[in-house]
Amino acid sequence: MAQAYTQETEQHGAPEPTGSRARRLLDRLRRDRGIWRRGLVLAAIAVLLTLVMVFHAEIPNRVGNLGSLLETFLPWLGLLIPVLLVLALVRRSASAVLSLVLPVSVWLNLFGGLMFADKSGGEGDLTVVTHNVNADNPDPAKTAKDVAASGADVVALEELKGAAVPTYERALKGTYPYHTVQGTVGLWSKYPLSGTKPVDIKLGWTRAMRTTVAAPDGRVAFYVAHLPSVRVKFNAGFTAGQRDDSADALGAAISNEPLDKVILLGDLNGTMNDRSLAPVTSQMRSAQGAAGDGFGFSWPASFPMARIDQIMVRGVSPVSAWTLPRTGSDHLPVAASVKL
Repeated sequence: MAQAYTQETEQHGAPEPTGSRARRLLDRLRRDRGIWRRGLVLAAIAVLLTLVMVFHAEIPNRVGNLGSLLETFLPWLGLLIPVLLVLALVRRSASAVLSLVLPVSVWLNLFGGLMFADKSGGEGDLTVVTHNVNADNPDPAKTAKDVAASGADVVALEELKGAAVPTYERALKGTYPYHTVQGTVGLWSKYPLSGTKPVDIKLGWTRAMRTTVAAPDGRVAFYVAHLPSVRVKFNAGFTAGQRDDSADALGAAISNEPLDKVILLGDLNGTMNDRSLAPVTSQMRSAQGAAGDGFGFSWPASFPMARIDQIMVRGVSPVSAWTLPRTGSDHLPVAASVKL
């Protein structure tokens, strides 16, 4: 009886060696050859997704500015990866699952640094904020107070409606003794301003300006800009020609700036990935890209999908960047701290 009990325990009670389970899994894979043949279409889609992310700069803008449209929302292509994974598991396709290593690797290479790296560098010398306040903002006074509560040293506002300018001036006067409004953009500062002038970005009216802020640690040239809006139309694609022309003009003005320290604040209606903004982005650093946490999407405020509100620098070092809470605008304010 004891011998029979021992034999039964050895056969049924002892844990199966791990190696045995692995061999059985390999044997099953060898027998079920369909696990590699199924899901080839899914695997092909994963490879295509990889190629789009790797060669996005080669996608032409000749037809509907397709390249710029793709680059505006490039990070969101990563959402296709979990969808493909679920479909691959449902299909029980080993080839489809393995193929996802490619787009995952490329997406992490492009955006992993934004998502997972801690780039904060401590305290800066100057804190700046930019905010498209929306011409139809129902409560400009509260929006101004919300922005001032950030503690920023310099604040840039875009899409200023003429009738609302006095409201912003009254609300910000106590915090910012120096300010200038040029057309539909303005800048408020705790430090004196000089050399203020509009910047011609080829629109026929003023939506950009330049001024010098006499900060305690040195003079800084500030540019404030609101580039033309873009539209996505079924019959015309991504209509961004006017914005692109304005980006050329703004880039030319910044390249001719005599001061070494330059900060650009504004709504550029485009992301840092958009090749059409290269006249500006090629000569400046993104504060969010250099020192921010995450993507820092700023528009639309109800569900931010893209960072079209930018803080860019040249000759100064960003140490942190972030978005501020929602105001009465359809954009989120964005902020950065820099070392001069």
